[in-house]
Amino acid sequence: QLQLVESGGGLVQPGGSLRLSCAASGFTLDYYSIGWFRQAPGKEREGVSCISVSGSSRNYADSVKGRFTISRDNAKNTVYLQMNSLKPEDTAVYYCAASRGWGWGNCGYYGMDYWGKGTLVTVSS
Repeated sequence: QLQLVESGGGLVQPGGSLRLSCAASGFTLDYYSIGWFRQAPGKEREGVSCISVSGSSRNYADSVKGRFTISRDNAKNTVYLQMNSLKPEDTAVYYCAASRGWGWGNCGYYGMDYWGKGTLVTVSS
């Protein structure tokens, strides 16, 4: 069964950190760009960060630049999202998704082939 599984969410105080993981099973992420998305209550899903197949291209939403870092470990078939200096407005369900449509050196937030079920991040004191 081909699937993506997110983990690492939880409750954290403002200013804290979390690291989300996106692990693939049933297929290899070697040929997929990966995007992280989030959806807050009452809001539309938005792209947060993405990383190309090569790992050389990374993109961040303006709201998370300088605070979040995306990385990939193909040997572990896993992509990570390190989230620092978390704010209450970062509270959302975070999803990862994989796409083969962006080629070797690009990434984006549409044309995703596989989606995970999400992990909840709550930033609150």
